[in-house]
Amino acid sequence: MALYSSWLGGIVESAVTLGELDANHAHMLAVRREEGNQALFRASGELGEPVRSYVARLLAMEEILSSLPVRK
Repeated sequence: MALYSSWLGGIVESAVTLGELDANHAHMLAVRREEGNQALFRASGELGEPVRSYVARLLAMEEILSSLPVRK
């Protein structure tokens, strides 16, 4: 969970600074989304409600990032 949060946080920081999504980050997000959320849901289910809420917020951020314009 911490690794995913840290990885996503780096992409968020870059996107906020640039006002758009870097092409490499867009590709990484697309690959991550293709992998699905099963592992995240399983881990959050095992760790309880506070983590489930946290994962939901992370996934919402990922969704917002995916809607940003991509810098070529």
